[in-house]
Amino acid sequence: MRLLVSLLLSPFIPWACRWVNQQEALIVAKGRPLTAAQQDDARQSGVTAPEKIHIMVVPSIQPPNHPVLIFASKFVDLIGPHTAGLTLRYGIYIRQDCHSYSTHRELYVHEFCHTAQYERLGSIRSFLNRYLVECITPGYPSGPLEQEAIVKAAEIVRGR
Repeated sequence: MRLLVSLLLSPFIPWACRWVNQQEALIVAKGRPLTAAQQDDARQSGVTAPEKIHIMVVPSIQPPNHPVLIFASKFVDLIGPHTAGLTLRYGIYIRQDCHSYSTHRELYVHEFCHTAQYERLGSIRSFLNRYLVECITPGYPSGPLEQEAIVKAAEIVRGR
């Protein structure tokens, strides 16, 4: 099943990689770098280069506005009004109503864990190939990468 899903998604991956690169560049250019405390949390999350991470607070996180990616985004159902944070390697979108670090620290740490996964997997393409397949089989949020971020964030923030 995973192989079939991977084959179905493979035509969309180059488009998704371009979109991630564009969004990451925008966030790094216009967002804010992490504070010292946030960099410490990013390091605990496994990020090797927390100084590269930038955060952009936005009213809502929008899915890609490209015909090919609109179709893929609906298929995966990953980005929508419910999305509180989205990691695009070293660029992270945070929804405005979740911007308070003290209140939403676990969300931030969760997103830092995804940055660490991008680093560990070696490229945007490698991360997307794995993460998007996991969003379909076994399904979001049950995939290993998402579960890793959930568990690690809880351990760091709540000591679990």
